[in-house]
Amino acid sequence: MKAFVTGAAGFIGSNLVDRLLALGHSVTGYDNLSTGSESNLCDARASAKFELIRGDLLDFAALQDAMRGHDTVFHLAANADVRFGTDHPRRDLEQNTIATFNVLEAMRHTGAERIAFSSTGSIYGEPSVFPTPEDAPFPLQTSLYGASKLACEGLIQAYAEGFGIRGFIFRFVSILGERYSHGHVLDFYRQLLDHPDRLHILGDGHQKKSYLHVGDCIDALLMAMEKTADGRVNIFNLGTAEYCEVRDSAGWICARLGLHPQFTFGGGPRGWIGDSPFIFLETSRIRALGWKPKLTIQQSVERTIDFLQRQTSGAEAGSGDGVVRTDRVRGQ
Repeated sequence: MKAFVTGAAGFIGSNLVDRLLALGHSVTGYDNLSTGSESNLCDARASAKFELIRGDLLDFAALQDAMRGHDTVFHLAANADVRFGTDHPRRDLEQNTIATFNVLEAMRHTGAERIAFSSTGSIYGEPSVFPTPEDAPFPLQTSLYGASKLACEGLIQAYAEGFGIRGFIFRFVSILGERYSHGHVLDFYRQLLDHPDRLHILGDGHQKKSYLHVGDCIDALLMAMEKTADGRVNIFNLGTAEYCEVRDSAGWICARLGLHPQFTFGGGPRGWIGDSPFIFLETSRIRALGWKPKLTIQQSVERTIDFLQRQTSGAEAGSGDGVVRTDRVRGQ
């Protein structure tokens, strides 16, 4: 495989790059480094089979030139800032929908045959069926992020029909693990660094969420692409067969850090506009191929906290710039 990975320096992208290289594939990473970090690709850049190209998906000429000679595209780059979508509504359109159109157009012009696309469980809005299957009737969209990703899915389906590419669409729950860069675990961890005695939670804490470890996510992506022989477009939900309340996750985080803070809440069933109070996906389609997650939600949360602590310790050792010490978090 000659793989082209957008968002290669990001959380999921860099983990995927490492896995593809370990399997012996040639990989080109494409990233504008607006949110990703070259440090995530330290191991990859030591490989002769890897090349990183700094470029923007909105620069079609550069994208097309970079994609030449590749057969498979893993399109992971996106604006993942769900919470603040209403503050900059054009961002989801440009960085998700228009960027995906450019990726598909580049594939059409360069002859790339397959695309794996990171969609989201947010496209289900606030469904009435739990766990929610891939063929659930779609309700009204509740976030600009989800709406933009749904538009991307439509473009992939139309390009598959019109131009013969194969599409693999993966509707993720929230992903956790090493190199995690945004989301509630990081938010809670940062709060606890600043004030270990209290933790503020957006919403009422009873929002029900499902999470998946990045390693399990990548296992599913690659297995689906290897074992699915039929169909122009194949859609898979990815998640665990469980969910937790946000309060549960906060409790696991605090226990891992040895803290007992007072919880305060933002009130209401949602943390922000577009926050779905219950996300739980049916995953029998991917499980039928032989996949199942290796880690529970609690284990994924704990491993993410362990990574963040190592990252904090490394920043202290390397900079001496006043980063809050990790042992402050462990103290009672």
